[in-house]
Amino acid sequence: MRFARVGPPGSERPVVVTPEGALLDLSTMTADIDAAFLADGIPAAREALELGRLAPARRHGRLRLGPPVARPGKLVGIGLNYRDHAAAIGVPVPTEPVVFLKATSALCGPGDAVRLLPGSTTTDHEVELAVVVGRRLTRATPAEAVAGVAGYALANDLTDRDLQLERGGTWTKGKSADTYCPLGPWLVTPDGLPAPDGSALRLRLDVNGERRQDGTTDDLVLGVGESLSYVSALMTLEPGDVVITGTPAGVAMASPEPRPYLRDGDLVEVDGGPLGRHCSPIRATRHTVGHEGTRKESPAWLSTR
Repeated sequence: MRFARVGPPGSERPVVVTPEGALLDLSTMTADIDAAFLADGIPAAREALELGRLAPARRHGRLRLGPPVARPGKLVGIGLNYRDHAAAIGVPVPTEPVVFLKATSALCGPGDAVRLLPGSTTTDHEVELAVVVGRRLTRATPAEAVAGVAGYALANDLTDRDLQLERGGTWTKGKSADTYCPLGPWLVTPDGLPAPDGSALRLRLDVNGERRQDGTTDDLVLGVGESLSYVSALMTLEPGDVVITGTPAGVAMASPEPRPYLRDGDLVEVDGGPLGRHCSPIRATRHTVGHEGTRKESPAWLSTR
């Protein structure tokens, strides 16, 4: 099955996406694609779909897809989890997984504009497989972890490399800006993929029509089960939490100078096969708005020039 959330930011409605691409209304069964629905509601939604009990979703104006899961409790990342990516940036494969947190406020829809941090010249792209948890996981085995997956989605883990690596911060600091995690277009249940553990998926990313990344989840250092198992030993994973599992080779950081970091006017397209596609325009942020609605310059410490 494929689930999505449609509507303006903050007012998305839950839908089922049929194999033909039609949108069926889920709002009579759940208020949102949230933790409660992911934990208990998918079987009932599947039955309603099979019995033809879901009505077409009403559309008002331009169709916008939001992130396919409502604001999760946690957005957890696994770093350096593809062997080709580690080799491309010249670092060894970690002996233990690299784990970081990315702010949930970074999430945006798969067609929303990505707003660069003010002055950013080092924002990079990272196409990734996202895993949405459907069961409480604490010190789970890999098999238990895979059994606890509600579904999968396609993510772009945008990262300001200067803030991540050079500005006295942590990975979270460079990864958590608003709009720095387009997610979607839909949540695909495990039975909708070639394998329930998320293997055998091809992930591709283009910038302005130029292929930058092209890899498969078979190249993960730690697969979905092992990644979730490891994270669940550090922190309890709960229904609705999202884990992004790393990116294949091809990021701008690994390119020769001048590195092709994202700029105002760029168009980033990502493709995950059965996970769907994103198309994210990149936009500069040249000013902020004060509490009285007046324009003001961004503080010097925020600029990443």
